[in-house]
This record gives sequence, structure tokens and C-alpha cells, in this order.
Amino acid sequence: MDRMPETDRTIASPRSARGWVSTRVFRLTGFGLLGLLAVGLVTLAASAFLFGAGDSVRAQEAKFFRIATGWTGGSYFPIGTSIANVISSPPGARPCDRGGSCGVPGLIALAKTTGGSVENVRQIAKGEVESGLSQADIAYAALNGTGIFKGEKGGEKLRAIASLYHETVHLVVRADSGIETIKDLRGKRVSLGEKGSGTLVDSLILLKAHGLTEKSVKPVYLQPGASVDRLVEGEIDALFLIAGAPAAAIAELAGRIPVRLVPLAGPAVEKVLKDYPFFKAGTIPAEAYEGLPATETLTVAALWLVSAEVEADLVYQITRALWHENSRATLDRGHAAGKLIRLESALEGVPVPLHPGAERFYREAGRLPADAEAAPRTQ
Repeated sequence: MDRMPETDRTIASPRSARGWVSTRVFRLTGFGLLGLLAVGLVTLAASAFLFGAGDSVRAQEAKFFRIATGWTGGSYFPIGTSIANVISSPPGARPCDRGGSCGVPGLIALAKTTGGSVENVRQIAKGEVESGLSQADIAYAALNGTGIFKGEKGGEKLRAIASLYHETVHLVVRADSGIETIKDLRGKRVSLGEKGSGTLVDSLILLKAHGLTEKSVKPVYLQPGASVDRLVEGEIDALFLIAGAPAAAIAELAGRIPVRLVPLAGPAVEKVLKDYPFFKAGTIPAEAYEGLPATETLTVAALWLVSAEVEADLVYQITRALWHENSRATLDRGHAAGKLIRLESALEGVPVPLHPGAERFYREAGRLPADAEAAPRTQ
């Protein structure tokens, strides 16, 4: 973490050597010369940032900390970007008590786009990133080597920093579609989620609960943006997406064509709730998407995970920065789900052990009594 990490999809750069860190992200894929120019600008900015602010900056060693998130049209990327902002305090930044960053001194956090939960936990397990966001059910399976992670190593390294908020399951169809329930998806063209995403894992669980299999539908495996385009063009009949509501991709879709949210309720869904305790019954509120009514659905906790190999003192400082009172405004300004990130619910639905550094913070904050277990389970 002491060197600028190689990133395959994003590069984040500090905007000012003396003030707040802005994780401005340049997507490199498909940019050509523009992408190379962006890299050059970032390199120049980093050089000025680290070496142009005087001896005091050079004396303080910069540390880089990566957060694997998700696709830019979901909730993980904007949430991860907000978190990166609040935990960062680069060398030379104005101190917290003088109106500057209240992040970890010397830390530059980077939000990285990925395929989602499955890819994120695998990157943490392989040491490709220090931390990442993940659905609780995916984190639990990776930790214990079950389900799609059977036979994989490295999942035992997963530790939790916090439960952030609950994501919602979206099943979206065109308004003129005859699809009213999941059973009606039989024989239909359905985007089940990108490979490497928690959406794919959980959409298959829901199909199975309704007597369907992957072969019962005509599956495609797409990012949310591509799924939206296909639904608009009539090339698919339905799409699944698990994200904090409102999800940018669904909001965009609802603005392009009339759509409906298919309710997730009834005996089959009740069985899912019984068999998979990570799920909770929930509702997509009426105000989430313009013109769409409140819709029954399932929710699952979104966790911020970190490798057990990250030093405890650093994770303690990161956790403290996340919950600093000055972080509230940044979290609230980002994605709507940022308003749901609260210290009061930070330990809800956490099925993996807390990192010792995070555990230390929660004990000091009175959120984890001295005699409580360090690895809270799903409640």
C-alpha cells in the first residue's frame, strides 16, 4: 500500500495538495489517446501533489488503499467513492481541526470499478485490493468456501469493517409485458446479472424458489447499463439488479420507456426468507423511481469488507474516519443509500468476523460490549 497501485479500470487523483481529496475517476477502457492523456494528467497531478507542496509533504509517506466497488450505474461505485473521500487525508492536507479532511493522515483511498460482490471478495482473497463492498450472503459463502466458492482459497481472509445499508432486489419488465411474477419468466429472455456479480447468484436463488432453473429462461449475463439498453430495444424481456434504491440504471430506464417493478412476495419468497437468513423482506419506496408505485421485494445487507492482512491500527483509523461526524455530509451528498449508512446499524447483518481494528473502534464507541462476540451473525 506504500506505492501507487496498478489499476486496470480506474485511476483516482487528488484535486488539491492542501485541501480535500476528490476521487475523480477516469475510465480508461475505450478512451484511446484521451485515456492516455488522462493518465498523463493524473501522473502530473500526483507528482505535484506529492513533491510540490514542500518538505512537510515529502516527510509524510503516502499510503494507498483500494476499495473494490461495482459498475458505475449501480450503488456500490458512488458509495465507494464517498467512502474513499471521507477516509482520505493525503500528505499536506489541512488538518481536521482546521477545516480540512478528517480522514487517515497520509492515506489516499481509491474507488475501483468491478463486476460486483463476487469479483470483489475474490480480489480481496487474492490480495489484489485491500477492501471491497459485498452483499452479506456472498461474503458468507466466500468466507466458508460454500456455493460458487467451493474449493476456492483465500475467503478465510475476509473481515468486516461495517454493514453499510440494505440493498434491494429489482426485477424490472416493460410496462406492457405480461410478466407478473417470477414464474412468468419461463421461456423469457432475462438478464440475470453480470458474471461475478451478487445479482447473478441471487437471481438464480429466486428462480429456483419458483420452480425454475437457469435453463428455464433464456439467460443473458450483462452489466446493468447493457441490460437497460437491451430492455429498451426489446431484446430482453426482464432484468434483475440488486442495488441500493434508487439505482441509477433503473432510474435511467424508467425515464426512457414505461416499465414495471415485479413484486417479490408470496409463498416462494417466504421460503427464500426461511432458507436464506441473509435476506429480509422490504419495500422499494414509491419515491425511488418516478411513476412507479411502492413494490414488495427482498433486501440484503451491503458490507464493507477488508483483508485480515491489513494492519489493525490502519483499519482502526479508517473505521474511526468513516464514522467521524464530519463524514456525514459527504455520505449524504453521494448516492441516496449514503443517508442509510449509520453507526447505529453498522453491526447489523454482518455474517463474517470483524477486523480487529474495526472491533477496537466499536468497543471504544460502546457499540460492541466488552463481553460481546467479535463476529456478530446475521440477525
